[in-house]
Amino acid sequence: MSFSTLLGGAVAVAFFSAILFVIFGQVTVRKLRKNPATKHALGVEFASGWDIFNVAEALTLPKAFMRKMKRNAISMGLGPGFEVDLEILYKHTTVFDRVLARIFYTLFTLSGFAIIISTMVIFFWDLD
Repeated sequence: MSFSTLLGGAVAVAFFSAILFVIFGQVTVRKLRKNPATKHALGVEFASGWDIFNVAEALTLPKAFMRKMKRNAISMGLGPGFEVDLEILYKHTTVFDRVLARIFYTLFTLSGFAIIISTMVIFFWDLD
């Protein structure tokens, strides 16, 4: 099995995660955007759709890690509004939303790392 085959597999998983991105955005984040209680708790949106990644990351990473990130953001002077409000998200999402977020975010990050690493291996070591 060559690295080009692994790269193709990683691209296929990335394509599947892009489909999950749209589904998660339409099912979960759209519901959260319409709710006045959660509208401003989705974190900063640097580009259109960035709040989908913010919500998926918050629902995927462990709660203790997310709380530590929030404390660090406040201690750096970023203030409220830059990070996702975890308690509000867990209050307004279902188990299906959390499972969908975990599947999407895990596939997205793993495929991204796999694409980067296999591209570097093919480029630098010419191991095709």
